[in-house]
Amino acid sequence: MNTSQNSTSTADVLKRVRKLEITARRLVNDTFAGQYSSTFKGRGMEFSEVREYMPGDDVRSIDWNVTARTGHPYIKKFVEERELTILFLVDASRSLRFGSRSQFKAELAAEITAVLAFSALANNDKTGLVLFSDRVEKYIPPRKSRGHILRLIREVLSFSPQHSGTSLKSALDFVSHVQRRRAVVFLLSDFINSGYQKALGIAQRKHDLITVPVEDPWEKKFPARGRWLLEDAESGGVQVVNAGRAGKNYVRAQAARRARLETEFRRAGVDSIFVETGRPYTPSFLRFFRERAKRMH
Repeated sequence: MNTSQNSTSTADVLKRVRKLEITARRLVNDTFAGQYSSTFKGRGMEFSEVREYMPGDDVRSIDWNVTARTGHPYIKKFVEERELTILFLVDASRSLRFGSRSQFKAELAAEITAVLAFSALANNDKTGLVLFSDRVEKYIPPRKSRGHILRLIREVLSFSPQHSGTSLKSALDFVSHVQRRRAVVFLLSDFINSGYQKALGIAQRKHDLITVPVEDPWEKKFPARGRWLLEDAESGGVQVVNAGRAGKNYVRAQAARRARLETEFRRAGVDSIFVETGRPYTPSFLRFFRERAKRMH
C-alpha cells in the first residue's frame, strides 16, 4: 500500500514537472530569454589568441612578450566570457506550503525557478540549487542540461524538509562559502525570519544577489468578520483571532513588514522582485529586467 502511494505521489510530481516545463519554455521563448540575456552579462573578457598588429589597433593590447620573441608587433585578442552560474536559494520551510488561491507559495517558487532556469539554459549558463529550512538541507551543484533543470524543479516541488524553521542567514552564509566565483543568486522566500541582514550584505558584495519575496493575498488582507483559527506552519502554535480590530492590526503589521523588507534590500544594495500567488509574475520580472538594463547602459 505504501509503495502504491509513493508511486502515485511520484507520478503526480512528474506530471507537475512536465506541466511546469511547458509553461516555462513558452515564457522563455516568448518573453524571457532575450530580456534575461541583455540583463545578465558574462564575467568580462577572457584571452583568446594573438594576432599581428594592424594600423588602428589599440597599442594597449600589444603582447610585448610575443612581440619581443618574433620581432613583429602582436596584439592580444579577447572574447566575452559569457557563461554565468545561476544559483537558486529556495526556502523549503513549511510556511511556503501555504496559499489562499489556486497555488501554494512553494509552487509559485518552483514555477519561477523553472522559468529562470530554462532562460539560463537558453543562454548556455549553468544552474544550481540550495534548499533550506533553518539550515541548508540540500545542495545541487551547478550544471547545464535539460535533465538537470528538470531535477531542480522536481526537488523544489516535492522536497520535504527535515526541520521546520527558517534561517535565511544559514542559506546566505552557505552560498558565500561554497560558491567561490561570482554568481547570480536568486533568493526565493517569504522572508518570515530575522537576523539575516548582515549575511545579506556579505552575499551581495560577493555575488549578484536578487531577492524574490513570495507573498499570498491573505498575508495582506484579513477577513472582515468572524473568528479564525490561525496556525503557525513552522512552530505548530495555534491562536483564535477575532476579525475586526485584530484583522486591522494584522494588516498594519504586514504592511510594516513589507516596508521593512524593502528598506533592508535597498540598504544592502540588493534588487528585489515581489511576487504573489494567484497573480501573474511576468510583469514584475519584465519591469525588473527593464530597470536593470537601463542602469547598465
